Amino acid sequence: MSDHYYSKRPEMAHERRSLETVLRGRTYRFASDSGVFSKQGIDYGSRVLIEAMQLPAQASVLDVGCGYGPIGLTAATLVPDGHVTMVDINERAVQLAIENAERNGITNVTIKQSDLFEEVEDDRFDVILTNPPIRAGKETVHTIFELAYEHLNEGGTLWVVIQKKQGAPSASAKIESLFGRVEEVTKDKGYRILKAKKSFKKMQYDH
Repeated sequence: MSDHYYSKRPEMAHERRSLETVLRGRTYRFASDSGVFSKQGIDYGSRVLIEAMQLPAQASVLDVGCGYGPIGLTAATLVPDGHVTMVDINERAVQLAIENAERNGITNVTIKQSDLFEEVEDDRFDVILTNPPIRAGKETVHTIFELAYEHLNEGGTLWVVIQKKQGAPSASAKIESLFGRVEEVTKDKGYRILKAKKSFKKMQYDH
């Protein structure tokens, strides 16, 4: 079946639903739909990442593969003086994320349909967050890590959630090869939260 949550334009029939959930102590209301990731409710991996992520109050943040928005919109409330850019290849997910930002009164966000980093090619960020699209394949997931390194400001951090059985060891190794060091911040029910910082020393080594 080619109509995955990482399809540009899901063709399956709409099956909208409303979700209400508490994330980082705040209640959010989300609309979801068929053809998007975790349409039934916020997936456990995203929840683990949301609870673990640490964001400077004025950070410029990128959420890669934002789906209908739980990670990026929570991030936006955690950086009231910052800004969050949210991207997803899935047209339906992007429209839901825009709607969900409005539903929750969140204005410090920019939400774009983008194939990976295509629409943010010239932008740089202090923090990049991703619950990567495992079903899109290892090559795509590792490309996200490579592009994240390129799009982080010096001293910026990458936060990733990934399941051990879905490639956490190889993801950790890939991130370490790029950043020089990777930290496992937490693990919960098979999910790993990986964090890596882009340091000037590693940048000098690269060149």
